[in-house]
Amino acid sequence: MSTFTKIAPALALAAMAIAQPASAQDGSSPAVLNDRLSGDLITHDPVIIREGDTYYVFSTVGRYVGIKTSPDLERWTDAGAVFDEIPAWASEAIPGTEGIWAPDISYVDGEYRLYYSISTFGSNRSAIGLATNRTLDPDAKDYRWQDQGMVVMSTKDSDFNAIDPNLIVDAEGRQWLALGSFWSGIKLFPIDPETGKPAPGAEPYSIARRLGVAGGPNPIEAPFIFQHDGWYYMLNSFDYCCKGVNSTYYTVVARSRNITGPYRGKDGTEAMMGGGTIFLRADLQEKERFRGPGHAGFFTDEDGTSYVVYHAYDKDADGAPKLRIAPIRWGEDGWPVAEY
Repeated sequence: MSTFTKIAPALALAAMAIAQPASAQDGSSPAVLNDRLSGDLITHDPVIIREGDTYYVFSTVGRYVGIKTSPDLERWTDAGAVFDEIPAWASEAIPGTEGIWAPDISYVDGEYRLYYSISTFGSNRSAIGLATNRTLDPDAKDYRWQDQGMVVMSTKDSDFNAIDPNLIVDAEGRQWLALGSFWSGIKLFPIDPETGKPAPGAEPYSIARRLGVAGGPNPIEAPFIFQHDGWYYMLNSFDYCCKGVNSTYYTVVARSRNITGPYRGKDGTEAMMGGGTIFLRADLQEKERFRGPGHAGFFTDEDGTSYVVYHAYDKDADGAPKLRIAPIRWGEDGWPVAEY
């Protein structure tokens, strides 16, 4: 998220119309999952994971990483925050930072890894940190978030912005961290599985960017990479978040046979040349209730159903960012389609 920072529209937008769906009008459950979401939905930059019978969403809420829980993906309850203060290392490394944003959550090698972002508004003086926990259940004896410190840092002399992290484990078991917002685009760092951090001297791969005017903005951010049927799919957010109903944010997808790319959209245009196929987008003529769908994550449940989780700005709530979750189906062409 460019203002401040894992589990994921030229598509059929009628499902997002303001009018109540017929299924809701006749007293039955709405057919679209997004129409059944209830409870505490204020969310920005969400990712989702399941432990046992509980779903957890981690997201930007206020100044810290907020937690929401649900028994069924539909009814959501606030469950506090990961931190109640900014880690000391972050305040020292990024003077002036005022919060912790844009988390990513994964279960790797017997522990939960939560990567998070530290920055100052409109700057690439940024860093990504890591916190770990043995469980997500706050009632468990070994529940405790332990901060592991800095993972990656960018400065005014860097060509990238170290926010919006996403951890990926590839088909060979290697670990990678995708990140980036504006500047030169999306980077992919190899990660040491023992530390959850890049090995000393590790250089990132460049895997996506926007082609802007020289010296102008490069509005791409919030990468999320997942695997399906021998392909790596990468979600990125294009354009601008954080402007309420005036947000122009939307989500594109590209894919590659190799984790390091090249990634291409359906038309074959490389992600490094601004390519990507529209995956989530709102109507730009102000007909849609939810605007600016972006900062998407991907999640596959125990029954094999996959979902994209993202935020969008609710016109009926003064542009507040709300949690959105949509099932994914796979087209005959092998590309994902969000049912939102």
